[in-house]
Amino acid sequence: MPNEAALPERVKHALESGDMDAIKDLLDPDARWGAPEGPQASDCRNRDQILAWWGRAQAAGARATVTEVITGPGTLLVGLQAVRPAVPGERPETGQRWQVLTVRDDRITDIRGYEDRETAARRAGLPA
Repeated sequence: MPNEAALPERVKHALESGDMDAIKDLLDPDARWGAPEGPQASDCRNRDQILAWWGRAQAAGARATVTEVITGPGTLLVGLQAVRPAVPGERPETGQRWQVLTVRDDRITDIRGYEDRETAARRAGLPA
């Protein structure tokens, strides 16, 4: 398993390239992805669901440029310039977004999406 110091660069590569194998290698099998408020019906509840969502988004033309990856206490704060055409059942998105990735044993166990950096940074245990 790669060392923790390489994790931010691996995350950046996987997200920007859309390399599904690289994304899969980063995710814990029980990883979850969803809204910051906590579990909702639309959340992804495991790695396979996350990969399926990414696959649909890529097929619909979604792309992201990583603007920052900052390491926090057991977290990564990831800034994204996202462009995502409408995915069935979801609205199109364009603009700056932030994700807080919770990390354990060099694997992402949880992903939460945020509309503003200040809230995301606080959630990641970093100064805003």
